[in-house]
Amino acid sequence: MRVPHRSEVATGVGLGAVFAVAVAFQAYQVADSWGAEHWPFGAAVAAWVCALALVRRRSPLWTAVAGLTVAALAVLVTRLVHLPAEPSPAASLGLAVLVGSAVRTLPVRTARAVAVAGLAVVAGAVLASPGSAVPVVSGLLWLTGLGAGAGLRLLALRRRTVAEGVRRAERLELARELHDVVAHHITSIVLQAQAARLVTARHPERTAGSLAGIETAGSEALAATRHVVGLLRDAVPVIEGRERLGELIEGFGSHGRRAHLRMDADPAGWPPQVSGTVYRVVREALTNVSRHAPNAREVTVRVTQHERAVTVEVEDDAPRTPARRYRRSGYGLTGYGLAGYGLIGMRERLEALGGTLTVGPRPGSGWSVHATIPITSTTSTGEHR
Repeated sequence: MRVPHRSEVATGVGLGAVFAVAVAFQAYQVADSWGAEHWPFGAAVAAWVCALALVRRRSPLWTAVAGLTVAALAVLVTRLVHLPAEPSPAASLGLAVLVGSAVRTLPVRTARAVAVAGLAVVAGAVLASPGSAVPVVSGLLWLTGLGAGAGLRLLALRRRTVAEGVRRAERLELARELHDVVAHHITSIVLQAQAARLVTARHPERTAGSLAGIETAGSEALAATRHVVGLLRDAVPVIEGRERLGELIEGFGSHGRRAHLRMDADPAGWPPQVSGTVYRVVREALTNVSRHAPNAREVTVRVTQHERAVTVEVEDDAPRTPARRYRRSGYGLTGYGLAGYGLIGMRERLEALGGTLTVGPRPGSGWSVHATIPITSTTSTGEHR
């Protein structure tokens, strides 16, 4: 069962308070102008529609259908019985939320059908109560809900498009770098095959050992290639200067911040995929600190190596600010407001290697980027481990 996020709970509470005030104020106005016997029906309709709007996340389609059905029946009743025009402003507010949510989240055809149904209810209200201002208010609220839902839908589509572009660019870069890794393996196999010919000619008894080395190199090349082709379909992570990690830290420190590198690992023994990923995790984390944490004065980069994994942790001491709050999206946790696309690409690379990426606030102050990159036989570059 999905647990609502705190922001969703806060939004629901705030919306519920707005609905309650709207229903109460409407009931007071109707009782004052029409008489005490006329307000219960409109208040009941509005309460039902607003209640459906509060639980819309469970089923945006069926809550919208139910709300529009209640409103349509209310319009029919007001046509047959002398009651204030429906849907009332409070009910129309709930309908606007239902229509907006449906347009934002449902498939295009279904969202279009809900929007048209909302327009039909407004049109029915105009026909049932000609000359009344209430249907005009309903129409304006329907239009507002439709516009808000469409706008949020387009914004979400843009974010998905940008994120997918980042992922695709990362895969294309990995595909280009696959050439380097495969070339390394093939070169090793060719050199060992050439050496085997010479050894066989002079020392036939060593042939078995030479063939075993070729077999090992070929098996590791096949495993590395198969691993990444299976994950990315045409690419493999990545080689980039492992010796540049220290230069990266020094360059960051030259901008008036203190940066410390604590290395409890031997980069010389890493496969190129691992060394390149470590470098990029650190680079992306430091870039985000520079852009989104100008008050950070000290950054610590820890790189540790265990038996089967390398762990990278980048922490800063920036005070907590609303602009740097983390949010949840369809692409996972991003820790730097709208600038999470670099982290999306980084997560793509880590997941391709079977690793993990965690970003979030530290207790008290500051932020932490924590990445784990496994070292397995599928990430080996040719050394027999």
